[in-house]
Amino acid sequence: MSLEAFSQQYRQRIDALLEQHIEALSDVAPTLKAAMRHGLLLGGKRVRPFLVYATGNMLGVADEQLDGPAAAIECIHAYSLIHDDLPAMDDDDLRRGHPTVHKAFDEASAVLAGDALQALAFSILADHPLPDSLRTNQLLMVSQLARAAGYAGMCGGQALDLAAEGQQVPLAALEQIHRHKTGALIECAVTLGALCHHQLPTDQLTALQQYAAAIGLAFQVQDDILDITADTATLGKPQGSDQALGKSTYPALLGLDAARELAHDLHRQALAALAPLPYNTHILRAFADYI
Repeated sequence: MSLEAFSQQYRQRIDALLEQHIEALSDVAPTLKAAMRHGLLLGGKRVRPFLVYATGNMLGVADEQLDGPAAAIECIHAYSLIHDDLPAMDDDDLRRGHPTVHKAFDEASAVLAGDALQALAFSILADHPLPDSLRTNQLLMVSQLARAAGYAGMCGGQALDLAAEGQQVPLAALEQIHRHKTGALIECAVTLGALCHHQLPTDQLTALQQYAAAIGLAFQVQDDILDITADTATLGKPQGSDQALGKSTYPALLGLDAARELAHDLHRQALAALAPLPYNTHILRAFADYI
């Protein structure tokens, strides 16, 4: 199966699952529910659930076992975007070509929608039916997602990113920001897919995490490049928003050509991490090429 066909198949699957999870909520707070839906279901590449499915599929795990982790991590990602767009953070009006949640609703609804999606993520992951052989792994998945989403991961990275606005940070500091802010959830997605296999050897899990760390950083480098080279219609958010906020970016620190070379080097690292694995890594390799 090609990357495009695989991606389309699982995008449809995760979109349907997320719709089901939103529909299953009661109507006790209809405006909040609508804000959650707006932030969660208005498109997106679904990179993180894609990586859960791609990793699990490679390991022979049934889709039904991967559904919970895939939905959970996308809820975390959606919550992070809703909060990231708020006036107190990046103050963006567009997300995925649509008004951001605080623009479509109001700031209080956006804050609560993000909070509620974060809680929903852990509810989905904890309650997802898995075989008895995976109960220990399921607890570990909850721990891994909490770590990747919180102080040691995405939230910590966002705090570092906000603190760095308006100043030129060193390259090592920029990498630290993005390994936390963007990379932590991408690495977590691959880890969740791997943990749906009941007995994956430690060295294979480590190789997959090295792959994820490389593509997670490459993803951010490419995002920085696109902020300069693409237009608003292509990006689905305002072009040049990083520059407007005075953010340090890879092109700003390295120049555009060197930033592109860094992305290529990270791509090579990702492929090298996959090379020893005794599985069909076609989809993960193709995804690294895509990034």
